[in-house]
Order: sequence, then structure tokens, then C-alpha cells
Amino acid sequence: MIRIARRSIEYAINSSISTLKNANTRLISTCRAVVLPRFGGPEVLEVRHNVGLPDLGASEVLVRTAAVAINPLDCRMRSGYGRSLFEPLLPLILGRDVSGEVAAIGSSVRQLYVGQEVFGALHPTAVRGTYSDYAVLSEDELVPKPPSITHVEASAIPFAALTAWRALKSTARISPGQTVLVIGGGGAVGLAAIQLSVAAGCKVVTTCGKLSIDRVMAAGAEKAIDYTSEDLRAKLEGRFDAVLDTIGLPETEILGVDLLKRGGNYMTLQGEAVSLADTYGLVVGGAAATAKLLKKQVQYRQSHGVEYWWIHMRTDFEGLEEIARLTRAGKMKIPVGKTFPLGEVAEAHHAKDSKLTSGKVILEIE
Repeated sequence: MIRIARRSIEYAINSSISTLKNANTRLISTCRAVVLPRFGGPEVLEVRHNVGLPDLGASEVLVRTAAVAINPLDCRMRSGYGRSLFEPLLPLILGRDVSGEVAAIGSSVRQLYVGQEVFGALHPTAVRGTYSDYAVLSEDELVPKPPSITHVEASAIPFAALTAWRALKSTARISPGQTVLVIGGGGAVGLAAIQLSVAAGCKVVTTCGKLSIDRVMAAGAEKAIDYTSEDLRAKLEGRFDAVLDTIGLPETEILGVDLLKRGGNYMTLQGEAVSLADTYGLVVGGAAATAKLLKKQVQYRQSHGVEYWWIHMRTDFEGLEEIARLTRAGKMKIPVGKTFPLGEVAEAHHAKDSKLTSGKVILEIE
């Protein structure tokens, strides 16, 4: 059972403890949530009431959800991606991004307070996601929401931006003056990667569809090439220090590796660890994935003198703080295409699956 503030409170910190003063509280143990009882299409998603809330850990924060983004990972998980890990844990609550208001805090939380507006994202393997009236996250998975943006706008940012951060800042360690190629810059991760690279003082070139060219140029790319109508090899000039491939096809991998400087980093979002685990089981699939990744790393070091990586989002408090700083400064924006109420989550997933919506699909928690 979790204590939730009912009206404004005064939050105080006294060296090693935090206290809540003058707070009327009520007890809550259940809430409304979207549940995935089995894998399948959007129709399998169920909006359930009276879904139990877990006990709040010492370093955890209960967030009263205002908006959550629907990520490609959510749709893939719904369809069975990651079943080797998640099937024994069904039913699941999907969702990684969140923006909302702190409703309660664990005993060791120091940086956040009840009533504060926050945004952040869960790790990809979290079982209890954010498609819910209330979400539970660790303190280091949240930062204060910039007051200049809405909850809907904020919810579109963290997971995509942290994925790009993992690639460019944690893995490639880009630095001022370097050149970055983003293959598939029109999506959320691609746009975040462009903005992070520009903020780091890098020159950015990207590939995208014709309809995304104005968007990626506005995000800071110096050159955008329409992959649907132009010869990428002929148009991409020079060599790059880092290549982030959000598409991950064999031909984009070869292109990206060929365009790297020696010592550069090729990073793909389409790693095979999860698919191999789903096919062969966690133990055998995990070993096969490790062997396959190592083989490619050795291959490209020997043939091109470059590093090869599979990239997955990881929670990173330093990265989230920098993303929040850029957002406050107007230098990190992920466009929103369409919003749906939580009760229309199946329709929202249909919209995401169709890939006809330009921009993020967001669930608003009414």
C-alpha cells in the first residue's frame, strides 16, 4: 500500500531523512492500467481497473502519469519480441516513457519531492511499464520536467533520446569537431541523435525519407539525403567518426562501415541478442548472440579498423540530466504526431503499427 498526497505539501530534507508536513494522505493499492495478457495484435491489450500497485522501494518514486509515449519496442513486445524473457511473466504492463507528477517517494529519495512534475523512462526489460494511472520508477530514472513543455511533449523524449545517448555519448564518445552519420534520421532516435551530436559540437549528415528532410535539417543536420531517390554512396562524401544506423539492414551496415574512419564506431539499433534468445532460449540464444557479436567485431576490426556495436537503451542519470538541460534550452525536441486517451490504447497501437503517423503517438492519461 502506498501513501499518496491529496493536496499541497511542504517537503523538507534534514541531512539523512525526509519528512512530509501538513499533508492529508489517502491509501491507494490499485489503479487503472493497460495489461498485455498474451502476445498478439493491438486487440489483445486490455484496460483493467483495480490493477495492484507494488510496494514502493526505498529509492523508488510513484508518478501520477499524465502522458506516455508508444515506442516501437512496445509494439514489438506486444507481438512477442522478447518472449524468452517476458512470456513467463505475463501479464505485463507495457510502456517505457512517462511524464507526470510525483505522488509518493521512497524513504531514501532525496532529489525529488511530492507534487513535482517529472519525466523519464524505464529500462527496456522492466515488467511493470507506464501504461497506467500510476507508474513506479527509480529516482535515477526521473528528472524534473522543464516547465516550458507540456507532459505530452515531454513524454515523447526520454526513451528515444537515451537510446541515442547510449550510442553517441556512452559508446562512441563523440567530441567537438567530429563528423557523425545518422542512417535513418527521421525517426525519434534519429532526431535525438542529430540534436545530441549538434549539441556536442559535431557535424551531422543524415539519410531519411523525402518527407523528413525539413525536419532533420531543422534539428541541426548539415546535409540530408533522401534514401528513396538518391544514390547514397554517391552522395555521402568523406569519412565519419561515428555512424548510428537506426535501420539496421545488411546494406546499411555495409554502407556505414565502409564510410567510417579508422578507429570509428558503427552502431546499429537492430542487434540480434533478443531475436536469438527468442529462437533458441535465453542460455543458448545468449551464447549465440555473444559469439555473433564478437565475430563481427573481430571481422570489422581486421577489415576496416573500426568498432562494431549493438545498441540498446540503458537508463543513464547523467544522460537524462543532459537531455533535460537541452530540452529546457529548446535544443531537444521530438515531434508528436497524434494523441489518444488511455482507453483507446488499441487504436493508438494500430496507428503506431501503420507507420502513417508523422511523429510520436502518445497516450494521455485522462
